[in-house]
Amino acid sequence: MAFKKFTASHSHMKPDPKYHSDLVQKFINCIMIQGKKSVANRVFDGAMDIIAKKVKDVPAIDVFTQAVENVKPYIEVRSKRVGGATYQVPMQVNQRRRLSLAIRWIRAASREKKGKPMADRLADELLAAYKKEGAAIQTRENVHRMAEANKAFAHFAW
Repeated sequence: MAFKKFTASHSHMKPDPKYHSDLVQKFINCIMIQGKKSVANRVFDGAMDIIAKKVKDVPAIDVFTQAVENVKPYIEVRSKRVGGATYQVPMQVNQRRRLSLAIRWIRAASREKKGKPMADRLADELLAAYKKEGAAIQTRENVHRMAEANKAFAHFAW
């Protein structure tokens, strides 16, 4: 089996040429379906145009960055088997996983909605996350609530 020499990992990824941002490039790579990067670029650019029209006082890229920051979880629960029982143990989330979870939640919330083009749905979700509301923020709050409820098992953290 051949050895794969190039991956789109953090060390090989180049910043987005339009916005000069690694975060934008990673987001575009994550919303891409079946290798169609030009479609993903069009969706993201369309969403940024919609955001720029709706939010006049803040640049669209800053709205996007703040939306992703607002969705990032700080703590999550992980299953830990102790004896015969499985406990949900709250643990801190490292930086890379926080980013990937935030992107995944925004993408899932956008894809869940139906009836509009993807650029419109993505723009709506990013604006909602920027205002600290919407489905992605709700997912984050549920994760934090679950961790808070299971903090009695924090001593099982490994």
